[in-house]
Amino acid sequence: MTNKELLYIEDALGHEEFLKTNSCQASQNLQDPELSNYMKQLETKHAEIYNKIFKLLQN
Repeated sequence: MTNKELLYIEDALGHEEFLKTNSCQASQNLQDPELSNYMKQLETKHAEIYNKIFKLLQN
């Protein structure tokens, strides 16, 4: 893998971490239970994507 490719992957991991964190914060601050639940689902989805990308690096 080239350095540029590694930088792209690092960026992708950073974006997923950011989205996961913001989804978590939003779910905790929302008072509407439906929206809060939706944000929790987004948090889970972004955590899954982060883990998939990270596992690709381990191979």
